[in-house]
Amino acid sequence: MHLLLRTLLHLILSRRRPKLSVWGNSSVPMRVLPTDIDIAMHINNGMYLSLMDLGRFDLMVRSGIWDKMRRNGWSPVVGGETISFRKSLNLGQRYSIESKIIGFDDRAIYFEQRMVSDGEIYARAFIATRLVSKSGPVTNEEIFSTFGNPPADLILPEWIHEWRLNNSLPSTRRPVPHAWAR
Repeated sequence: MHLLLRTLLHLILSRRRPKLSVWGNSSVPMRVLPTDIDIAMHINNGMYLSLMDLGRFDLMVRSGIWDKMRRNGWSPVVGGETISFRKSLNLGQRYSIESKIIGFDDRAIYFEQRMVSDGEIYARAFIATRLVSKSGPVTNEEIFSTFGNPPADLILPEWIHEWRLNNSLPSTRRPVPHAWAR
């Protein structure tokens, strides 16, 4: 529940921050709260990805696309993510969530996000997201007509394509039975 309230608060606060391009970088100043930590007194590994949601929301709100997405009935959903940790963020420590779109393919919008403190990267994640509507996935043509065309130099790294192919599950239209436990 605390993340829902925190997300709503950040959606409001992002509206008061300077505008930016959806193709630019978002930086959200944060502090490690007691609700973020585990028994070791640092941000719990599972919490990093939840906190990174706030960075993506900040980028969407400040660029103006959040309102356009809501008007169109589009919702962002995560299809895959991977994260690497370098250092621990500890209770009370100041840091920022850095977020940017790094590219597209026919199935997803890809973000790179970083947790940064004192100019150092503590964790980095790559997130594959998709916009969906009641009628299904939103096409790139619809996205670009709403967001504007991406910069010409926004080229998705090849390893991201490989990661997505090797990491994804089959479509929800196909059965994927689970057979571990009998």
